[in-house]
Amino acid sequence: MGLISGTLVYVIIWWLVFFMVLPWGNRPPDVVEDGHASSAPENPRLWQKVGITTVIAAVIFTIIYFVAEAGLINFRVEQK
Repeated sequence: MGLISGTLVYVIIWWLVFFMVLPWGNRPPDVVEDGHASSAPENPRLWQKVGITTVIAAVIFTIIYFVAEAGLINFRVEQK
């Protein structure tokens, strides 16, 4: 896996994991202020979720990288 393809795979994994981590721990506020959606989280903690996402995505990418490099799964198209 080259640098560019590895980077693209990591970015795709990161975004997928980010959308899975995003709803973790969100609670709607007890009192909704005027002009705010009733479902908007009171404290979304986005930087914490970015950090969690980065760690999880790195673990998943490492597994995919070693599987691809070991040849367990071949992503190359063989021409006849």
